[in-house]
Amino acid sequence: MIGMIMFLAALFMLMLGFPVAFTFGGVALVFGIYAQGMDLFAFMPYRIMSVMQNTVLMAVPLFIFMGVILQRTRLAEQLLTSMGRLFGGLPGGLAISTILVGALLAASTGVVGASVVAMGLISLPVMLAHNYDKRLATGTICAAGTLGQIVPPSIILIILGDVLGLPVGDLFRAAVGPGVVLIGLYVVYILIMTRFRPETAPPMPEDNSISRKKEVMNALLAIIPPLALIIIVLGSIFAGIATPTESSALGGVGALVLAIIYRQFSFRMVWDASKDTVKVTAMVFAILIGATAFSMVFSYTGGDYLLEDWMLQLPGEKWGFIILSMLVIMVLGFFIDFVEISFIIVPILAPVAEAMGINMLWFAILIAMNLQTSFLTPPFGFALFYLKGVAPPQVRTIDIYKGVVPFILIQVLVLALIVIFPEWFGMSSSY
Repeated sequence: MIGMIMFLAALFMLMLGFPVAFTFGGVALVFGIYAQGMDLFAFMPYRIMSVMQNTVLMAVPLFIFMGVILQRTRLAEQLLTSMGRLFGGLPGGLAISTILVGALLAASTGVVGASVVAMGLISLPVMLAHNYDKRLATGTICAAGTLGQIVPPSIILIILGDVLGLPVGDLFRAAVGPGVVLIGLYVVYILIMTRFRPETAPPMPEDNSISRKKEVMNALLAIIPPLALIIIVLGSIFAGIATPTESSALGGVGALVLAIIYRQFSFRMVWDASKDTVKVTAMVFAILIGATAFSMVFSYTGGDYLLEDWMLQLPGEKWGFIILSMLVIMVLGFFIDFVEISFIIVPILAPVAEAMGINMLWFAILIAMNLQTSFLTPPFGFALFYLKGVAPPQVRTIDIYKGVVPFILIQVLVLALIVIFPEWFGMSSSY
């Protein structure tokens, strides 16, 4: 039972607010010394070296760099301005524009914080100025900003590919269908809301100073550059021309080219983007090293065998395991970040899933969709904090909490559809 006590101790420390990487590493050190002594950590340097030499994980800093560069090119501002003028005349048009821009930003940057902050600064004041319901406006921005967790190229999918030993390109391909369905349901929800409650999202007054043709041209000019980058990055992966790591490097170069096109390039900007990339990457890899130590001690103490034996005896067998694992990940997502869940919880669940003959590609997409929900769930959903930090004073935290609830339910609906009808998304639940 040492492994299970160790797991609960780590969760308790996280609840107290201790840094994630040091919590997992410290708990592993204490329980490892108690169970075996310092000799247990003799192989830890080799584990760290294998992490550093992992070519799949090289894509993480490169995609982060691509996203940070694009965030600094004012890409979001240009997209939101153009799309807002294009759809603003429709009831709920600004909200629909925000969802579509969020999808484009997700596929071109994949950085949730940058997307939510950018849309919060640009789109939220415009929606509030046109008498949008605060809950609908804030919920739409948070939901759109988190699309980067399921729409490729997603950092979650890269991490899951490494943890589960799956080709990242296959994960990217498998995530396209669920991502498109999720975006479509968001738009449908907004259309239904505006149909029955038009006062929640009134149309913008028409701007007669610019022709409709000019609006369409401006929108296309804003969309084509990031869309071209998306096609190059994802197309090279799907066509088998480049590995995800190679395409991430290509994406970084493409982001610099877009910065030049948007006349935002400077060596200072590249320097600042590089520093931000190092900070985020250091955080991810610090958590990974702490999680590596934790999983090593957890496995040595027999915690993984105990958990596997218990889960294999669940009622409903495979389906009982799927339901329980999804519930556990969803509940943990209320309190801890997707990176910790990916590095700690997923390696514990993976052997059980394999023993039950579950299709690991399907299982990975379920986890990714579930982890996206963790960005929206109160009280600690990161997207909620990002938006609150840039929202006007009249937008209360409770407005944001209420606003995200319908979008959380939509995400749960899509998760349920992937569980019940995997063939709709080109997948199978079993090998």
